[in-house]
Amino acid sequence: MYNLKWLLLSFMLMFLLTGCMYPAENLAQNKIPYQDQLDSVQNAVKKYQEDNNGILPIKTKDAETPIYQKYLVDFKKIVPSYISAVPGNAFENGGIFQYVLIDVETTPTVKLLDLRVADTIRDIKMRLQVNEYPPFKGQVSKNVFTLDFSKLGFSQDPVAVSPFTGGNLPYVISGDGEIYVDYRSDLYQKLREKDNNNLKHGDDIRSILTDDSMFVPAYSLPYTVDADNGEPIFLDY
Repeated sequence: MYNLKWLLLSFMLMFLLTGCMYPAENLAQNKIPYQDQLDSVQNAVKKYQEDNNGILPIKTKDAETPIYQKYLVDFKKIVPSYISAVPGNAFENGGIFQYVLIDVETTPTVKLLDLRVADTIRDIKMRLQVNEYPPFKGQVSKNVFTLDFSKLGFSQDPVAVSPFTGGNLPYVISGDGEIYVDYRSDLYQKLREKDNNNLKHGDDIRSILTDDSMFVPAYSLPYTVDADNGEPIFLDY
């Protein structure tokens, strides 16, 4: 009888632990980019466009919206007719990614935008609101500056983890007070990895990041190549 009670108790504990772990597993999956999910959305977008005279299933955004945040996939237009369900890692389903389109005028391509960057930017902006002026640290371009994050209460400078190289990327501020991720180190690495002799000063070179990746450079400023040494620099805007 004693052993039977312990056996029943063990089963109950296993049941409870399994129930507790399941949401955590789902949460972990919501943070993982899956190529097959991206491909499924890509196919759905393509079929929708074919059936609707070239119209794309996207949400309406202001003309001034940054290019990599402008064309958000509207899942209401493709679920369930073109895809069975919203991917688990999509923001609309509790995930951390927004599904976006690039190259909409030529070859509409589905990519992912990591929203964790937006959370950090929101935190920085909230801290800036209590300051009369942003605590500028240095100037890196005509209209781009670094910040003294210690004066905003950070124990260490916040960074974004690059989806392209895995490295840590710093945050910068523009003259009008907007916060961006600085992708220069990623661009420098990509420029060295492949032949980009066709790039010239004045071109926006961010496409070299998206060419071989599932991601877009979230919350980025445009970049070009330095006319003298070919290194990535901010494109004046």
